[in-house]
Amino acid sequence: MNLRNGRSKALAIGAVALVSTLSLSACGTDDNTSKTNSGSSTGGSTAAAPAKIACADKGGQLLGAGSTAQTPAIDVWKAAYSAACSSATLTYSGGGSGAGVTQFNQGKIAFAGSDSALKPAEVDASKTVCTGGQAIDLPMVGGLVSIVFNIEGVDKLVVDGPTLAKIFDSQITKWNDPAIAALNPGINLPAADIQAIHRSEDSGTTANLTGYLAKAGGGNWKYPAAKAWAGQGGQSANGSAGVAALVKQTKNSISYVELSYAQTNKLNSAAINTGASKPVEATAANAAATLASAKVVGTGADLALDIDYATKAEGNYPITLVTYEIVCDKGNKADTLPVLKSFLNYTVSEGGQQAIGAVGYVPLPAELATKVKTQIDALA
Repeated sequence: MNLRNGRSKALAIGAVALVSTLSLSACGTDDNTSKTNSGSSTGGSTAAAPAKIACADKGGQLLGAGSTAQTPAIDVWKAAYSAACSSATLTYSGGGSGAGVTQFNQGKIAFAGSDSALKPAEVDASKTVCTGGQAIDLPMVGGLVSIVFNIEGVDKLVVDGPTLAKIFDSQITKWNDPAIAALNPGINLPAADIQAIHRSEDSGTTANLTGYLAKAGGGNWKYPAAKAWAGQGGQSANGSAGVAALVKQTKNSISYVELSYAQTNKLNSAAINTGASKPVEATAANAAATLASAKVVGTGADLALDIDYATKAEGNYPITLVTYEIVCDKGNKADTLPVLKSFLNYTVSEGGQQAIGAVGYVPLPAELATKVKTQIDALA
């Protein structure tokens, strides 16, 4: 094993260990600026365990919006943070990654959640609200895009990149199509129409799925990776919650949501044939292995990642995503900056990452979390 592979494996092991830890541990704090309280369960998430959180010296209202992929994680964090820091009020509305970035660049919110890194035009636009600075990507929520299905009489399914590309572009329209049958020997697939479902609004989850289809689809996905859906046919729904609900009520359907939504809605998740020795299951541990090998490709304070959607490594789930918190590196509003830094320092802490690991997310590898904390502390 070479040094690079050994390092990636070590990071993966560390991330998997965090995934397995279901308790919320305390993070370092100053006794004069913090207090310990218990949060309550919100949004179907588990209750937050007691935690020590370093509150800002002065409270205030913190507004965020964007990615629905991270909403259950935000619910967990909000419960713990609000209990510890009663003088601060955190409000996070979904709307999708595209809407979040738009609101951020309009100066309406202090941070945006996005499941895809900022594009150059979005960074340029941010300079009007980040006085003397610009927006940066801070990886905060690790996860995976689960291919969820509701096929009558079928509870296990294997798919691959080319087959998924054809399904989501209406090139394969029946569940018993030979291409699907070949991946699922011994499974009695129905001769039913496939009901493919996609996001209706601009979505970072869509960007991650289409990034996978573009790289692993064998040329069958004719569109670029993007937040806006471009495939032909199918039904649409708003937000990850809307997609999950529609799959649950629609027989013979297939779609894509984050693992947390698949688990909450008790939806079946397909395994993916990546070319490894066996199909890779949609588990947090398998996504952690992929996330550990992601490379930082952002420059300066920006920590945008490059994830290998075409991975064939054993046990590496390919459609792994990171939700970024979009913030100004400089030029944050003085009245919200202390609370912003306090909240983000909690979310990136070991305790904050362990808390969301309990509800289907993938805690950040320790080395990456350290880099994120360094940039949070430098926000101005």
